[in-house]
Amino acid sequence: MKAAIIRLAVLAILLLNQALVVYGWDPLPFTEDQIYKGVSTVATVAMSIFTWFKDNPVTKKGKHNDKFLRDRGMK
Repeated sequence: MKAAIIRLAVLAILLLNQALVVYGWDPLPFTEDQIYKGVSTVATVAMSIFTWFKDNPVTKKGKHNDKFLRDRGMK
């Protein structure tokens, strides 16, 4: 899933680059590899933060649910 999203983002940037070339503007000064690495890094950081947030009880509801599970020996 992550690889598909990264490929889609890279494709969108490359299409933007091609449109700029067609209209005579300077193309984006990035290689396809640099774009892939940048998008991959952003996706990895975003998914890391999301996973941390979902796995830890940081909201009031999450803390309540965590206490509920611990009280019943489920966690």
